[in-house]
Amino acid sequence: MDVNRRQFLTYLGAGTAALASLATGIPALAAGPLSGRTADHLFGLETKASHFNPKFSPIQPTTKDDVVLPKGYTYDVIASYGDVINPAGDTFGFNNDFTCFLPIDGNPEHGLLWVNHEYLGELEYYVNGYDYLGADAEDNKRTPEQIQKYLYALGGSVIEIKKQNGKWKLVSDSTYGRRVSGLTKHVLTGPAASIAKEVTGTFANCSGGVTLWNTILSCEENYMDVVGDCKLEDARHYGWVVEVDPFDPKSTPKKHTALGRFSHENTAMVLASTGQLVVYMGDDARDQYVYKYVSKGKYDPKAGKANSRLLEDGTLYVANFGKGTWISLDLATNEALQKAAKDGKALFASQADVLINCRDAAKAVGATPMDRPEDLEVHPIDGSVFIALTNNSSHGNFYGQIVRLFEKDNQHAGEEFTFEIFATGGPQSGFSAPDNMAFDSAGNLWVVTDISSSSTNTGIYQSFGNNGVFFIPTAGENKGVAVQFASGPVGSEMTGPWFTPDEKTLFLAVQHPGENLKSYDKPTSHWPKGGNQVALPSVIAINGF
Repeated sequence: MDVNRRQFLTYLGAGTAALASLATGIPALAAGPLSGRTADHLFGLETKASHFNPKFSPIQPTTKDDVVLPKGYTYDVIASYGDVINPAGDTFGFNNDFTCFLPIDGNPEHGLLWVNHEYLGELEYYVNGYDYLGADAEDNKRTPEQIQKYLYALGGSVIEIKKQNGKWKLVSDSTYGRRVSGLTKHVLTGPAASIAKEVTGTFANCSGGVTLWNTILSCEENYMDVVGDCKLEDARHYGWVVEVDPFDPKSTPKKHTALGRFSHENTAMVLASTGQLVVYMGDDARDQYVYKYVSKGKYDPKAGKANSRLLEDGTLYVANFGKGTWISLDLATNEALQKAAKDGKALFASQADVLINCRDAAKAVGATPMDRPEDLEVHPIDGSVFIALTNNSSHGNFYGQIVRLFEKDNQHAGEEFTFEIFATGGPQSGFSAPDNMAFDSAGNLWVVTDISSSSTNTGIYQSFGNNGVFFIPTAGENKGVAVQFASGPVGSEMTGPWFTPDEKTLFLAVQHPGENLKSYDKPTSHWPKGGNQVALPSVIAINGF
């Protein structure tokens, strides 16, 4: 799809065009030599239209234990679990998920890659030796040493990578290399910061996003599993959006409580025409909700990283799809929150209570329960918001769908919207269980799938083969038609799609290959090393675009 400057200004309005959304990770106006742009589509800033139009012959579903790509495309394994990432000997974490590439000096072939590390699950044995398969779930016998290894394996990694002689490689002695793990000290900001002066660790880091000032937002999702496994005392320390500065290894990560506490999947940041920051988010669980945060203050491109304060003071909203409205979760102004009670006792005594207990607050104000809202992304051309609803078997929604939300008058800070069903999963479309999404500069949607490893290649999911990556145009004669671009190894899902600035490389995380084990001596996958090797979660770079 070719969109010129005039068309783009028609879509977004001249005020918004110069400050396009971060759906593709474009902090276009961030100052300084360390460019955070992750794509060269500076909409509204130049007259050149986007001509990114990947050519490939779609692949067919497969059960092969490898990353399968169309003819003409190849992949490099950049980092695998256990790889050394800095001179101190820190190692790359487990079960990589979200990725985000931040070029150094604007170089699309040299930069920092942030990578989330989500969970251990049944593969925990390969991290700390704990017999997860044979353990009694009600009798937690993990030792302190096993718990420490567990927590260190989660969180996130900052790695430096370069493309040399046509291949992407990890810089193992990088001074930027850093682990932000379940053992790292964090600070809290915003209305619920009074919980603690300092909290230890981040984990259950699923997807995330990037800010206009070149920092990472990493999202804590299913934190309760880790809290239980690691015998942690205060679950309120987890379930937040975490901000990390990848270019400053000595910086302290921040958990922004103003964005609410729930099972965060990702963040999609956009600058409203009012100058306010808007962050879209989903709560990845059955019958949970879609949120957005609107900052009180306005973005100042000259302020650089000081704009982080905008994530500390603002209004959190939750969506009512039946009415097409955003409902404020502000205790001071929302009467439903003020009256909410259980057993004669008020549910919320302060705004901190509302943010800590977002699910209760959303239910109290009549928000719409959704079918596992996972990734949300803002279309880089027309500003509409795409929402991946993975599935909800309790409602008979086994395949999931992608919803497209349109803010009234394209006002992202507004309180009214409409929506449509953009694409539905199922055998008729070739994909099921949409999860992470990313846009290219032409507005095409790249979607990865998340059929659970226990369901993959069985029953109603047999026709889909292994989890994979799908390409879906959002305009033109093939609008909404999905074709498969990639397939992952046995037991895996492919996560965290992210393009380089020149759109010649697509980064992906191959998460939990070899899951759905029956015994440790009979692994279901040997990717990426093959032979009799144990499968290793790894980040890859796909070349050939």
